[in-house]
Amino acid sequence: MTIKRILVAEDNKLILDTVVFKLQKEGYEVVKANDGMECLQYLKSGSYDLLITDLFMPFVSGHEIISIVRSEMKSDLPILVLSAAGAEETVLKAFEMGADDYMIKPFSLGELSIRVKKILVSKRS
Repeated sequence: MTIKRILVAEDNKLILDTVVFKLQKEGYEVVKANDGMECLQYLKSGSYDLLITDLFMPFVSGHEIISIVRSEMKSDLPILVLSAAGAEETVLKAFEMGADDYMIKPFSLGELSIRVKKILVSKRS
């Protein structure tokens, strides 16, 4: 079984490190991006099984990343959004742009783990 590669883009260092630690503990290979610009650089230079992104980050927003992945890169890479923005319009916009799932901060690491597994399993089939 190949190890799944996950790219996590989050400008809050504590959240980033916590998510990365949890996912690595579960056996995933995790690459961390501290902002949207760094995330795009990783996306253009490597391949991933899942992208987890915040929406509001410096330089390039999560919305812009979703748009670039779907429109410019023409990729069906699964995207899970983690955001403190829980307003319905923000959530709907992310889904309309191509996000596969959305979790509102603060979130449970257990729930994150289950959602990641679910997305990666559904990608296989």
